[in-house]
Amino acid sequence: MNDNPFLTRKQQDVLDFLLENQSHFVQPPTLDELCLAMGLKSRGSLHKHIQGLIQAGLVEAPNRKQRGVRLTKLALKTQSAALIDDLGVPFVGAIAAGLPIEAVENVEYMQVPAQLKTENRCYILQVRGDSMIDDGILDGDWVVIEQRNHANNGDIVVALIDKTEATLKHILQTPRETILIPANQTLQPMHFQPHQVEVQGILVGQMRSYTKKL
Repeated sequence: MNDNPFLTRKQQDVLDFLLENQSHFVQPPTLDELCLAMGLKSRGSLHKHIQGLIQAGLVEAPNRKQRGVRLTKLALKTQSAALIDDLGVPFVGAIAAGLPIEAVENVEYMQVPAQLKTENRCYILQVRGDSMIDDGILDGDWVVIEQRNHANNGDIVVALIDKTEATLKHILQTPRETILIPANQTLQPMHFQPHQVEVQGILVGQMRSYTKKL
């Protein structure tokens, strides 16, 4: 689990135990039940650690209706974020940098340096084709995409065309048409009516392997 720098080691141990053993308790455990489960002798020291977690916003303060030790939404959200970080960024298939091809969602996970992604949800696609070579995006590269449904003119986007095919291109949007522009002088822009094109994300990072497969 990602350690919180504002918690003591003992507080972190208690938080990790609560997060990792949620399914073991039918109801949120009382201090006595938690002491027994963790093999602790001092209820007083555990109470002190719980108070620290309450102050950190990770455990709910007990009241007459809720006598058990309950994790807050912040604690659960932190756990989910840590699990996602451990898994990596989902790799969901290939995308065309040429004629549109389908982006197949066959999800695997890849580790990506923090500098190549944003704090928002991201995914990875592998480039097929050469229509973006003038921007240094080559066939076989992996691109990191921030998932979103809007873009500024000039952004490099994943564009879904007619709800069936996806491509990687610069985008230019006007009230009357959406233009997908390659970065290759030998190729022409692609013109569509606005309703034909959906933005599924913008390019935020890029990776390349120089290892040749035998």
